[in-house]
Amino acid sequence: MEWLEARPVSKVGKEAWLETIMEEYGENLTRLSYSYLRDWGMAEEVVQDVFVKIYKQYDTYEEMGAFKSWIYRITINRCKDVLRSSLLKRIVVQSQFFQFLESKEKTPESLLMTKGEDAELVKGVLALPVKYREVILLFYFEEMSNREIGELIGVNENTVKTRLSRGREKLRLVLERSEFDGR
Repeated sequence: MEWLEARPVSKVGKEAWLETIMEEYGENLTRLSYSYLRDWGMAEEVVQDVFVKIYKQYDTYEEMGAFKSWIYRITINRCKDVLRSSLLKRIVVQSQFFQFLESKEKTPESLLMTKGEDAELVKGVLALPVKYREVILLFYFEEMSNREIGELIGVNENTVKTRLSRGREKLRLVLERSEFDGR
């Protein structure tokens, strides 16, 4: 990615750099965040936080290493922080869950789930525990290698392979169960 190496120094250049990154990574980071949070609005907020953080660290980027791994790591860590917060637990349980039950309007999440032939697959992947979901999403949807995934989530390559294998098996069971139940 040439545009990362030859960054202009001016404020206008810094903003153009951020805009390019937002166009390049915005959609993928939002999907990644959604896979953790299962809430489209929160996923978008996390990605905005990530972009603010990298904008502030513009001058130190060259010390970081691989950009894609760095930005994905920031996103995953931010998602995990949000999941740990007790505020999130209260908000999700008290308001959003019941709003979705009452609402007749489709949410962005439900639109995403119903879009295309892969809706059942997406539902199945999102039903997996996070440790399996993240490796499956990074491997199949972001096309990362086992080594890259291991570095990104902080586990060794064999753990990634094991999680991929177990995740595929759990996904197969989820998909079979939904097919059996007629969903």
